[in-house]
Amino acid sequence: MSNIKKIESLSHFDMACPIDSRYYGADPRFFERLKPYVSERAYIVYQARVESALAKVIAANVQGVPRGLAEETENACQKLTPEEVYAEEKRIGHDVRALVNCIRAKVSEEVRPFIHLFATSNDIKDTATALRFKELTTDILIPDLLELEETLIKTARENAETFQIGRTHGKHAEPITFGYAIANYVARLGDRIEFIEEARKKLRGKFSGAVGSYNAMSLFIEDPTLLETVFLKELGLMPRDREPDSIASTQIVHPEPLTDLVHGIVSAFSVLANLADDIRNLHRSEIAEVQEVYEEQHVGSSTMPHKLNPRNFEFVKSMWKEFMPRMVTVYMDQISEHQRDLTNSASSRFVTELFAAFIYSVNRMNSSVKRLGVFPDVMKRNLENTQYDEILAEPLYILLSSKGHPDGHGFARKLIAKARKEKIPLTKLIWEDKEVGHYLQDLSDKQRAVLQDPHNYVGLSPEKTERVCEAWEIRLEAVRTTMKISAEIDPRTRESRRIV
Repeated sequence: MSNIKKIESLSHFDMACPIDSRYYGADPRFFERLKPYVSERAYIVYQARVESALAKVIAANVQGVPRGLAEETENACQKLTPEEVYAEEKRIGHDVRALVNCIRAKVSEEVRPFIHLFATSNDIKDTATALRFKELTTDILIPDLLELEETLIKTARENAETFQIGRTHGKHAEPITFGYAIANYVARLGDRIEFIEEARKKLRGKFSGAVGSYNAMSLFIEDPTLLETVFLKELGLMPRDREPDSIASTQIVHPEPLTDLVHGIVSAFSVLANLADDIRNLHRSEIAEVQEVYEEQHVGSSTMPHKLNPRNFEFVKSMWKEFMPRMVTVYMDQISEHQRDLTNSASSRFVTELFAAFIYSVNRMNSSVKRLGVFPDVMKRNLENTQYDEILAEPLYILLSSKGHPDGHGFARKLIAKARKEKIPLTKLIWEDKEVGHYLQDLSDKQRAVLQDPHNYVGLSPEKTERVCEAWEIRLEAVRTTMKISAEIDPRTRESRRIV
């Protein structure tokens, strides 16, 4: 048995990376969904797809090419196995030439010289990388983000009028609603989805040769950039907003498009981590405004049977801590000396882990928010327990100033100090203080109601919640349309990308 076969026979418990052993590799459903994109097998298959597309384009556009080039190459690529490519790489010490040799071994002698014609390694590798990340983002990542967004919209709407105390610096600030707190994450995540979608569309490959200036092709073709354009369009990697003459490359594809996509993912991951942190804090015993509902067999502590920890929200925060710093490596991989070096050869291979970890975290967050129990009575009680109604100091100061009081802010602070010292609610002291009575005589019913009850001081929280949710439903429907996620994607087309 070869070393490759031995490695393939290993259990996921034998793997060094937790992504493989505990998350991606340990969840059969998740594994099957992501395997066609993030596995090393997938990378070989994507490179073979690029070689097949290249043969098709050359056969159709270059004179003197054997008639069977496209068909024979496609058949050879479909029969290709990662095991044979890796075995050949071990023999010769070059990954892409190993791929080419394995394809050449499966075609006729007439076709063999035209496999990989004009191409350099990164014409294949960079194009395959762009293709698989674009399809992973189209097929899995954005659809999963949209599902999470739908869950957040549903949660926000259900709690649009659920009173909650707003907090700044960990302290009680002013009343809002829980729905409005979640609506902020609807907007933040929605913005990141749009950013990721734009970055997805701009991913591209190359077919420009060893130093990017079409040297080899120019010996046979008057304008090789036209051939490159046909090649990229064949794979769906020619951005619609780019003309051929606005694109250049060295031996490698310019790294910025992929860097932008990864940045969008890491930035969205930060939004998830912030949401996870906020909800985790609302689980605290002294706050207790929410609680993820677990199945009966769930264990929160090895010694304390009563514990129900916010472990899924803690998980998302923890994964973010691990993968957010990897963005620095992606930025460093933008730098390649002269036409190309290999200082990003190993580091860039780990980007697939970031995609896998992020998508896994999106799914975990989605299922956890769906199970989130919200306790309106506790939220109302926490709001009412704000010491001496002092959260009304802001509207008091604003209303006094609007009526001409020379120092509304200072007076409000003075009255708060009195409330704390004498342990009298601010709602009572306001109306008893003779110094400001005349300033409050002409208040409107709405203004007066606010100074009488903090529940009346939620601003536009309910209305704004609905506006935000509705606006993002419309905007994200446009994303769905642009991506052709649902009905417009032919399932057979998607299925052809998968690995059996």
